[in-house]
Amino acid sequence: MEISSANYLISAANMSQLAPPAYPEYAFVGRSNVGKSSFINCLCNRKNLAHTSATPGKTQTVNLYLINEAWVLADLPGFGYARTNKTQREKFAKLIIHYIEKRESLMNVFLLIDGRLVPQDIDKEFVQYMGEAGIPFSIVFTKIDDTNQKSLAKISHAWEDYLSATWDELPPVFFTSARSGRGRKEVLAYIAEMNPLWVPVKTYGPAGNQSL
Repeated sequence: MEISSANYLISAANMSQLAPPAYPEYAFVGRSNVGKSSFINCLCNRKNLAHTSATPGKTQTVNLYLINEAWVLADLPGFGYARTNKTQREKFAKLIIHYIEKRESLMNVFLLIDGRLVPQDIDKEFVQYMGEAGIPFSIVFTKIDDTNQKSLAKISHAWEDYLSATWDELPPVFFTSARSGRGRKEVLAYIAEMNPLWVPVKTYGPAGNQSL
């Protein structure tokens, strides 16, 4: 898949601000310092589509982008940033969960995980939540150019061991780097495979019924 267009649609602070879905949607989420915005810009071949900052936690809304006039990329708030106060963390978590559980056009959640770190409790908790909620998801290891193959393999195997204890079938895994573009084609190819599986939502209640 080649990205020919990527257009901003909306930034929503709650579900009531989102229009009924008209395209398949793919959500990207991760801890606040995982490099999500950089990877989204790399994925869409745009320098400033998603806002990047030296300070983690800048994404505070559900940001939707229409890609190729065919599917929607959802940039979700980061979770777990220590310097964000408890009220904000709870608000962001609630928004993320409401979107993931209620957005009927959601095809897959791409969970971004820092490929340089051993499995973190907060990431494992999020994986466990999606498994219990029956949310289709994939794991995207980021920043892999900043580690060596031995360390990356160790971390990948640690995640495989953790997931194997719960899942009979492991989720798809992608190894990516926003700097080099590694993994970009694989993620886009996966999205291209899923797009034809989307069934347009025929009956969808008023967006206001989904407010936080």
